[in-house]
Amino acid sequence: MNKIATIGLDLAKQVFQAHGADPQGATVFNRKLRRSEVLPFFEKLPPCIVGMEACGSAHHWAREISALGHEVRIMPAQYVKPFVTRGKTDAGDAIAITQTMKRPDIRSVPVKTAAQQGSTMVLRTRTFFVRQRANAVNALRGYMAEFGLVAARGIANFGKLVAALPERGDARIPPAARLMVDEILAEIETLTARIQRIDDQIAAYAKQDEDIRRLTAIPGVGTLTASAIQAHVPDPGCFKSARHFSAWLGLTPKQNSSGEKLRLGKISRMGNGELRSLLYIGAMAVLSAARRFGTRSAWLRRLMDRRPLRVVAVALANKTARVVWALLTKGGSYQAPADLAGN
Repeated sequence: MNKIATIGLDLAKQVFQAHGADPQGATVFNRKLRRSEVLPFFEKLPPCIVGMEACGSAHHWAREISALGHEVRIMPAQYVKPFVTRGKTDAGDAIAITQTMKRPDIRSVPVKTAAQQGSTMVLRTRTFFVRQRANAVNALRGYMAEFGLVAARGIANFGKLVAALPERGDARIPPAARLMVDEILAEIETLTARIQRIDDQIAAYAKQDEDIRRLTAIPGVGTLTASAIQAHVPDPGCFKSARHFSAWLGLTPKQNSSGEKLRLGKISRMGNGELRSLLYIGAMAVLSAARRFGTRSAWLRRLMDRRPLRVVAVALANKTARVVWALLTKGGSYQAPADLAGN
């Protein structure tokens, strides 16, 4: 056991797989561990480097194993997959994790604290309830359309949809159908109340956090976006530059280049999809205001004149992400560009 330098740990719910290797990369052991055996097993080992794939329980196990004196590295699963040889087995996955740790160019995922995981849970729970409400509204819209009752689409027009409902007892909707409509309406009201409570909690926390207040000064960044950035990116300094941060969000184009020929395609859509969506929605809001009231940004005007709206929104989201990284890593407050100084 004294020869062990690295351990690849394939996480699971009950049965784990641990692959140990010496400094030369030769296999020392490859064994199964029950959930109750994991911590006692690592307690007996001398300090070494433990690698695991990023997944739901990875941060929990990283904190527990780090407390025993080991160095833990969490690696994205897509970087581990190329090292899996032949069939898909737990033993093969553990070996692949060990092989991935040998690559110095593969960056690991920062280990989150329990409090940071709690912050992300708040945002994901809100997203979960929003999707449930959207499903319920769509179901209500579909049922009403079967009886010729329609309204404009979108959650903003939900009130018009409810107004299109006739009074109870109206012959246009059978009693059984009316009962189901009432059940869906009650579910929508419950979900709306839950979402509002979470929004109030996020807003209360945002008032006390200096970083969130500084981020909300950026056009297109609201309280929800700023809170999501702080929760999902606890250490923005792990990115070398603003460009690296934007690329991690998937807001940079894919490259298919060879030799001196540079070919850029659509955005990669890699990284955190929730943050990317929030930045894109914020950029669309900025563009909507610019189309209605105009903008003093010469860069934005030129871009809007020659590119489609959604392409401009992605470019603006990319720029916003870079500004976010600069504020979080270098400090200070947001200052409008020179061409917006009088705005």
